[in-house]
Amino acid sequence: MAAPAGRCLWRVLAPRRGWLLPGLDQRLAAGPASLSAAPPVRPYAAAAKTAKKGSQRTRQVETKKKPAPRRRPLMSKPVDDVYLTWLYKRPSYDVEEAVGMLKKFQELDFTYPKQFVYINVFLDMALEKKKKVDQFSSTVLLPHRFTDETNKVLVFTEDEQEAEIARENGAAVVGGVELIKWILEDEIQVDFYVAVPAIIPKLIPLKNKLKKKYPSTRRNSLSSDIPKMLQLFREGLAYMVEDEHMIKTRIARLDMPTEQIIANLKTVIHDICSFKPPTYSPLVQRLVIRSSTSEGLLLNLDELLPQVEKVEEEIKNAEEEEKNAEEEDEEKRAEESVST
Repeated sequence: MAAPAGRCLWRVLAPRRGWLLPGLDQRLAAGPASLSAAPPVRPYAAAAKTAKKGSQRTRQVETKKKPAPRRRPLMSKPVDDVYLTWLYKRPSYDVEEAVGMLKKFQELDFTYPKQFVYINVFLDMALEKKKKVDQFSSTVLLPHRFTDETNKVLVFTEDEQEAEIARENGAAVVGGVELIKWILEDEIQVDFYVAVPAIIPKLIPLKNKLKKKYPSTRRNSLSSDIPKMLQLFREGLAYMVEDEHMIKTRIARLDMPTEQIIANLKTVIHDICSFKPPTYSPLVQRLVIRSSTSEGLLLNLDELLPQVEKVEEEIKNAEEEEKNAEEEDEEKRAEESVST
């Protein structure tokens, strides 16, 4: 019934459809096609949903909950000559063996035989609680010199006899208060500054300028023994702490006898260990030796670190026991007096 009624209505309105319903023909013609056509595809992606405030926290919690991957324990010694280094612990060597290996590396590689020998010293600067050893620098006189280079040293003194002694022992500059102006204006620049005790009160204007190079008894640069100071700072080996826990310095030449290289090494290590009290853990934690062209070799520290004498430890223990015994006697006397 609906279909014939629609046809009749169409016949009645057909002559007047142009002015009664403008554009009706176009709509009716396009109607079936538009109905049958598939919906258009969007050429762009949908907008991402906004993340919730707590999503980052949940992700962080999930990452924390994930167990850490288990690492295979490192093996001690390889069986074959060729092996994967990251599967084994780094080997350590005695001093004599390591120096012999460095000499052998030089022969096999045909490198310069008089190249320098270097050490990398890794330090434990921690003290009790949150305290640490202050970063330090030092100069040590080695038992066997390995270079002809000398440092320029300035000597502060107003005594003519002391000035003459300083010049005879190789001082680059000798003078008194008149040198302060030239140093502040950078007209005089040397490697080290030493002084006698009599003139030190007059050198206070140079404290901020010289900083760590300012003469002091702690650095052995303030003394009445001018020849000894000049020998130390002209011929000595200067080193300093880098990156808060490391010392890098050269100690010898590879063509020197093994005994001389070891003697220089022990001298430097003993000087480094003097900056931390022996009651704490050793200052030197790891020690690596190498030449200019070789790989680094980890050294055993048993023969290198200074050993504290047992006698001193026994004396300290005896003193502590005596103190404890005296305290116990005082407590007993106090208790007896209270009871009476």
